[in-house]
Amino acid sequence: QVQLVESGGGLVQSGGSLRLSCTASGRILSIYDMGWYRQVPMKQRELVATITEGGWANYADSVKGRFTISRDNTKNTVYLQMPSLKPEDTAVYYCKADLRALLDIRKDYWGQGTQVTVSS
Repeated sequence: QVQLVESGGGLVQSGGSLRLSCTASGRILSIYDMGWYRQVPMKQRELVATITEGGWANYADSVKGRFTISRDNTKNTVYLQMPSLKPEDTAVYYCKADLRALLDIRKDYWGQGTQVTVSS
């Protein structure tokens, strides 16, 4: 019973900051890549940032230079630091983990999503 739980979303003014957290729990054998994705109504979910198990990060062009993804492997947690937020960052943010649970195959797991709203 693997579960990804996200937190840290909310309402912030343009130029403000938020930090999202996502913790994986359950009988986990290994966690590989983790990442953050976002989705707005009527649009497809898009990649924001990913990070490998070794700490190598990749960012979408729209957030590169602004957002920072990190992870704490001792806590099974991935973070997304979001300074200098813009109204176009408004979306539901989802955490994803490529992992293998005990007695199961390797596959992707998704969090429930957390709302980020940036007002102008």
